[in-house]
This record gives sequence, C-alpha cells and structure tokens, in this order.
Amino acid sequence: MSAWVLPDHIADVLPSEARHIEELRRLLLDSARGYGFELVMPPLLEHLESLLSGTGEALDLLTFKLVDQLSGRMMGLRADTTPQVARIDAHLLNRQGVTRLCYCGPVLHTRPDRPHATREPLQFGAEIYGHAGQEADLEALTLALDCLRATQVGPVTVDLADVRLVRALLAGLPVDGAALARVHAALAAKDASTLAKLTRDFPAPSRQGLAALVELYGDITVLTEASRHLPDTAAVRQALDQLRWLAGEVAGHEGVQVSFDLADLRGYAYYSGTRFGLYVPGSSDALVRGGRYDEVGAVFGRNRPAVGFSLDLRELVAVAPRPALKAAVRAPWGQEQALRQAIADLRRQGETVVCILPGHESEVDEFHCDRELARQGADWVVRPR
Repeated sequence: MSAWVLPDHIADVLPSEARHIEELRRLLLDSARGYGFELVMPPLLEHLESLLSGTGEALDLLTFKLVDQLSGRMMGLRADTTPQVARIDAHLLNRQGVTRLCYCGPVLHTRPDRPHATREPLQFGAEIYGHAGQEADLEALTLALDCLRATQVGPVTVDLADVRLVRALLAGLPVDGAALARVHAALAAKDASTLAKLTRDFPAPSRQGLAALVELYGDITVLTEASRHLPDTAAVRQALDQLRWLAGEVAGHEGVQVSFDLADLRGYAYYSGTRFGLYVPGSSDALVRGGRYDEVGAVFGRNRPAVGFSLDLRELVAVAPRPALKAAVRAPWGQEQALRQAIADLRRQGETVVCILPGHESEVDEFHCDRELARQGADWVVRPR
C-alpha cells in the first residue's frame, strides 16, 4: 500500500479549509469569552478509567485504547472532552461557585458515527458548573445560538427533549442495562413495534407512556399532548414545565424555530435532564448537541450541577459560508534594508505580505494580492496592482 494513503475516515485538512476552520475556531472562542467562559486544554491521552467513568457503553466503544509503556496502565485517546472538563472542575479548580469553561481540540473515534463522517472531529464546547437552575440551561443554549449566528449558517431549528421523562417511566422497574439500552435504541429510532415487544411485561402506565413518546414530536402542542398521555407525576410535570419555559425563552430569537422530540435519546449516557439539538440547512444531523448532565462529575468526587454543549468544527465548516479571503500585499524579495523594513512595518500593522522568491514571479497568486510593494523614488510604497 502507498505510504501516503490515510486510514478510512481520516483526512488531511488543506490550506483553504484549514484557514476557514481556524477563523471559525477563533470566532467561537471569542463568543464564549464574551459570556465569561475560561479556556481549558485537557490532554488528548488519559488513564482509561478517568475518560470513561460514568459515561456509558457508547463512549467506551468509540475510545481508542492502548497500554502506557511507563506505568503499564490502560490509557485512552479521548472521544469526548466533557468528562475531562468535569475532572478539571471537580479536582483541579475545585471552586465553590459557578465555573464557566470552554475548550476546542481534536477527539478521536474508533469508528465514524455516521456515513462519510470523520473519525477525528475538532470538538468545540462550553460548559457551566455549579448552578442547578434553568438559567444555566438557557445561557448554554443562548451561547450555542450566538455561536451559530456568528458563523452565518442561516436559520436554526432548536429541538428539545428531556431525559427525565424516560427515567420517570422506567423508575422502579427491574430492567438490566442491556435491556434498557435496547429500549433507548427503539425510542431513538421510533421503532414502535420493537418497543412494544421490549416492554410487553412492563406495568401499563410505563408501557403506555413509552409507546406515547414515540409519537410525541413536533411543535409546542407536543407538550400538551405529553401532559395528556404521560403519567401525572412530579418528575414528568417538572420536565414538561422546564421544556415549555426554555422554548418560550428562545422562540423569540431571530431565525430560530423550536421543535420537540421527547423520545430523542441519542448521544452519550451522562445526560440527566433537558437536552437540545441545533439543526441548520445543509446539515443531515444536529450540528450542536447539549443539555444538562448533573452527574458527570460524581466519579471525581464532586457531583456538581452541569450543563453545556459541543459541536464539531469540521461539520460546521461544511455548512458555514466561507468569508472572503483577506487581501494581501505582494512584495519583491531583496536584501535592501529599506525594503525589509517596509515589509516588517506592514506585517506589524496586520498586513499579509507575500515575498516573491527569485524565479517564481509568474506563479499563481494564492493569497489574492490586490496591492504590491514598489519602489517610488527613494521609498517603498504600497500601490494597487
């Protein structure tokens, strides 16, 4: 096999796309900083138990594993950054109040999560620790919307769900982990017939409530239907009330449409409450996924309230309009001190100056040089090309 062939679903990022990704990365990090989020940079490699504790089977199957040659312990290449940020909040920062953290870095997956997806997403995320109220859920969702608005991806559909609805319907039932995973998969796929077989021995309220969830997707009227078809328990009422409040808060945002899918359980197992997915034109799946995961830090000794979201910059770059390339200045190569000083001054002013090396004067201009540095008398001046 040729040495230049890369593994399946792994690809180089070439200059034009890399430039766009970097512009988006800076834009998203600046948006998060505007909300008071602090940047953290967790390592790509960690002890396996730290990466996977409390995350469920899905993340385990996505994680590359290897043996540490120094300690002999099993290690993993992160497939998701949230558990690492929870560790930082719980163990390293250990603050008493609210902590806002953001990050942006590569994660690695053993297999793509859908056809044509990369196994090396570039994950950006923002997370709030220490506040159990709905205000944190709203702030996380609002920041996610502002991030997408800044990238000019177009109208956004916010799809809302809540893990507590399914938990309430399954509460107290003697269901093992494997059976529970099959029920979750049937709900996510809206496979009513399989769900009916899996739940045929469940108590009637649970069986009927789970069957109803499959049909509970659409606009705000879904919440009214849910109130009619789901058991009237405190947990169900609280989840529906919070979904209604959150939808009302974001519905007024320009270019935002709100929908609901109360059977949506896709993603990692650490979610514990309200969940959201953001969809934009041109994307086949949710571009952003987030929600509340209050129990994610428990394995690190602090079971703090937590809410946040993440997205893959490589998916974002595929749907975000590419900004115009910043024009550059073309300059001759030379050893004259005045020329070198003029080039250095322009670069300090933020200009891109491309020096044309000897013998390459006729090559294609990759940087769209709309001006050139030329001698005018004793001086070097910038003039239009």
